[in-house]
Amino acid sequence: MSILEYNGAAIIAMSGKDCVGIASDNRLGIQYQTVAMDFKKIFKMNDKLFVGLAGLASDVQTLDQLLRFRMNLYELREEREMTPAVFTNLLSNMLYEKRFGPYFCEPVIAGLDEKGEPHLSTMDLIGAQAASKDFVVAGTCDGNLYGMCETLWKPDLEKEELFETLAQALLASVDRDALSGWGGVVHIITKDGVISRELKGRQD
Repeated sequence: MSILEYNGAAIIAMSGKDCVGIASDNRLGIQYQTVAMDFKKIFKMNDKLFVGLAGLASDVQTLDQLLRFRMNLYELREEREMTPAVFTNLLSNMLYEKRFGPYFCEPVIAGLDEKGEPHLSTMDLIGAQAASKDFVVAGTCDGNLYGMCETLWKPDLEKEELFETLAQALLASVDRDALSGWGGVVHIITKDGVISRELKGRQD
């Protein structure tokens, strides 16, 4: 088993019409043993930017704290909020700096840029970026997630449709993965604010 699969995760980010969504499961496990059912994997960086971290739980929490520190430093220096594109490059550089002893995390970044357009990107554990216009996925059931997203996603989804699409894609995918699941959380980012909802999933 890969170290990235040790704790289990499932994260999706998806674009809509003037909105973007990000969803994750809640499970924290040690291989096939479930330890907690309320483990946070998606972190709010600012009102228009969220990051999901799939991978080793200790590195997920370390990276969250480090990213918060770097974001606050940027805002103090620049006197403005960080855009998703700048944040993506910051995170990519942070991961690449540690390439010889990497953080075992695969980040998923979702946000709205200055024009209010969706920004989606993901990267591997050493910061190699992959941007996308439709959806990005990470975690132990990424094959399932890709299949569900390719089936359900369509362009210009409204925020309610986007929530439904994300929820159905996530729940159907984690049901066939023993390392992720136990419900989930969905955040929809719009220009007016963030809508967050919890999902109830199979508890087995």
